[in-house]
Amino acid sequence: MTVNFNDASFLTSVPTAALAPPDSGAEVAFAGRSNAGKSSALNTLTRHRALARTSKTPGRTQQINFFALSDLFRLVDLPGYGYAKVPLAMKQQWQLHLAEYLQTRESLRGLILLMDCRHPLTEHDQQLLLWCAQADLPVHILLTKADKLKRGAASSSLLQVGKRLPEYHPAATVQLFSALKNIGVEEARQVVSDWLTN
Repeated sequence: MTVNFNDASFLTSVPTAALAPPDSGAEVAFAGRSNAGKSSALNTLTRHRALARTSKTPGRTQQINFFALSDLFRLVDLPGYGYAKVPLAMKQQWQLHLAEYLQTRESLRGLILLMDCRHPLTEHDQQLLLWCAQADLPVHILLTKADKLKRGAASSSLLQVGKRLPEYHPAATVQLFSALKNIGVEEARQVVSDWLTN
């Protein structure tokens, strides 16, 4: 069974996991800081310019957004954390919904965690990695905006994150990624595809 990323289409947007689409088939979720480039990554992976709404204002994703790749496969855009200029109560609400989704969703096969390669492994990132390790949930990290660094600095960032990962999630994997320069796109697609079809 193959995954056709080009067939991605918006399915629904829900405030809580309780209102999510039927928990069948397989889905891969995308999480990360509000300014890590989640929407850009989703658009690049699916070759859709405006599948996920991008914004210069971090924190636009305030609900759980579901995108269908087929009747069986979905991608899920989770609310960003840690940066958005919103009231604390709203941030806490998002965190609750995020935790609820990750804990209850049977069809969830893995989490793509996005980190700006210039500021990786923030406290929120570390917490999420530890939680996923405890839940036995596979994690693949995209070190985004790799085009913002020279090649040596980007490689160094990748190396440093790779060294520290065992502290938080020994089974997690990591790669460099740039939506702008199409760096690491096929590698990321392969990971998502393998999770969905295995």
